Amino acid sequence: MSDAVSVYEAMQSLDDVGSGRVKRLLEGGIKIPPQPRVLEELRKLMVRKEFDVRLLSRVINQDPGIAALLFKVVTNAAYRQHQPFESIEDILHAVGVRQTFNLVQAISLTSISGAKKHAQVYEAFWARSQTIAQFAMLIADERVAVCNIFPDQAYIAAIFHDCGVLLQLQRFPTYCAEMRLAEPGRWVQLAEEDQKFNADHCVVGYIVARHWCLPEFISDAIRFHHDIRHLGQHASRTMVAILQLAAELYYRDQRVPNPEWDLVKADVLPELGLNEDALPEFADIIIERFQNESDAA
Repeated sequence: MSDAVSVYEAMQSLDDVGSGRVKRLLEGGIKIPPQPRVLEELRKLMVRKEFDVRLLSRVINQDPGIAALLFKVVTNAAYRQHQPFESIEDILHAVGVRQTFNLVQAISLTSISGAKKHAQVYEAFWARSQTIAQFAMLIADERVAVCNIFPDQAYIAAIFHDCGVLLQLQRFPTYCAEMRLAEPGRWVQLAEEDQKFNADHCVVGYIVARHWCLPEFISDAIRFHHDIRHLGQHASRTMVAILQLAAELYYRDQRVPNPEWDLVKADVLPELGLNEDALPEFADIIIERFQNESDAA
């Protein structure tokens, strides 16, 4: 657990192109969201290795919104062996202190609010992100023996991976219309984003992840979640594979085509110990678990 990373420090880890883009966005008024007070207090306790469950639960309970969302997240089937949870202390004991902290980080990011004129787009964005995050948790739970990625790690990566889109939406008045984000099933295409705005939501998301002190391999996965081939045999590559498969299952559940899947599946499936023959059965298992959970909610 490291101390906070400044935006400037995070920029130093980018290449010249990425750093230049972030600098222009910052100069143009884009705002990297600060961490909520509850998260800062938790981080200080984690850095000092103060893992007293009663103290940690008191801090989390200071923010009823975060506490309520935490209860909602841990109803995911990935934590079925620990359910039901009756208190934040129960969650900390069963899920683990560091794992719970990861979940709180992800939940905190969803507090980013948007302009009222794009309220529906923001609502759709978070619905999409949270659904992909649920799928990512379930994939990690099913493949943990192969991938060594845990549900809380997959959840936080999925919540953060497209957060750069929100910040671009705040920065560019025409971003929503140009990227056609209000259209069902439509999502940002990197080449189009680069051409029209000379911007990259993956780089912006990476800066947010570093500034919020996410683990380096998760930050790298956010940076390259549309470019798995850039990553070597590393946990960040495995995380990107989970994110890409989670997105594919999201599209399947929505019954809309995923324009990216055919381009990445040859890299994604072997990384998760799967192949095209095994994918239909695996996808059915994950989607069924997700739908059963949604029906029970």
